[in-house]
Amino acid sequence: MLEVARILGGVPLKGEVRAAGAKNAALPLMAASLLSAETVTLRGVPDLSDVRFMAEILRHLGASAESPEPGVWRIRAAQVSHRTPYELVRKMRASVCLLGALVGRLGRAEMAVPGGCVIGPRPIDLHLRGLESLGCRVTLEAGAVSVDATAARGGEVDMGGPMGSTVLGTANLVMAAALTRGSTRVLNAAREPEVSDLCDLLRKMGARVSGDGTATIEVEGVPSLGGADHAIIADRIEAGTYLAAGAITGGDVTVRGAEAAHLGAFLGRLEAAGVEIFHGPGFVRARGLPRRGVDVVTEPHPGFPTDLQAQFMAVQLMAPGVTTVTEKVYPHRFMHVAELQRMGADIRLDGAVATVHGGRPLSGAPVMASDLRASAALILAGLAATGETWVQRLYHLDRGYEKFKERLRGLGADVVRLPQSEMPSSLRAED
Repeated sequence: MLEVARILGGVPLKGEVRAAGAKNAALPLMAASLLSAETVTLRGVPDLSDVRFMAEILRHLGASAESPEPGVWRIRAAQVSHRTPYELVRKMRASVCLLGALVGRLGRAEMAVPGGCVIGPRPIDLHLRGLESLGCRVTLEAGAVSVDATAARGGEVDMGGPMGSTVLGTANLVMAAALTRGSTRVLNAAREPEVSDLCDLLRKMGARVSGDGTATIEVEGVPSLGGADHAIIADRIEAGTYLAAGAITGGDVTVRGAEAAHLGAFLGRLEAAGVEIFHGPGFVRARGLPRRGVDVVTEPHPGFPTDLQAQFMAVQLMAPGVTTVTEKVYPHRFMHVAELQRMGADIRLDGAVATVHGGRPLSGAPVMASDLRASAALILAGLAATGETWVQRLYHLDRGYEKFKERLRGLGADVVRLPQSEMPSSLRAED
């Protein structure tokens, strides 16, 4: 059943909320469970459509994947198939992180190439080039990739690309190298906390991995890996979204479980804009409206995260002055701009640069979400707008935010989810 969100704005959000486990960590961690024939238990896993879909793929590959209680998944891959069909991987691009796990465990893999998405093409050429650097034979035919790792050995792999390091590409290479004989050095490795979380799990399973969090990760291949019990890190993007919700409404929001070190560039820009930021072990707090605009350039970690670009742009609409948002990771990631303009936002686009004229009131309107982070940004804008905002295509939101409505309501937001049929027909767009 299609649902929409209805938001009545004008209420400053106040209170505390706890961040769920990181989606961008959970999916590679679930894939890594294929590297062992023993049970891998993951804790703090968010209840998201992407997580449930990854579990479905794991079952198709022959693993058992069960959730005995909320937030806990137990995965045992005693037997694993090396083939993943297109009808499954096409639904979720992150399923590409299964490639490295299958290569490491079985020495071969066949997978349909995941497509791009609305925020722009995201090819996997760096993943394949990296596997070739390990001596794998990679063939690409009829939209499917086949990897033969019979002759694979450790080596030096450069994961740098025109848009910076690739997170899933780094994850794939580290997983493949964990069970590949010899020593592997991954240069220009992604430094995101989610990569370090994967490395933490692999070390618990018996892998010899070091250097994560830096631009060079070193892996010494081992013959086999065992089971492990691992708690996933908090979702820094979700945490940043709740902090942005507090800032855009001039409220006072504390996110428990959040790590300020994972949000450094984002918190720095909020603080530069005049939002008060407080943090300590296991919490981050944002208080007050932005008082001035600040320019933002998205970059790989530890730079400003592209996954918070849309939400921060919404916050910038509250700040007087003219600012720019430059998208250097996914230059086409501006689908939310046209919808924000429907709410009265003054934003001009010129290629990968958006110029934001802030300090002007927003008014509620029917808007259409184009992707996961755009969904959140439109809801944030609705929280600050006068009148009623309706956000359609809400299914995007469920890919990355657990109980988003409930957590916002716990902070005082007037937001409800309704069947699309309850949205006034005069406001409804074709879906």
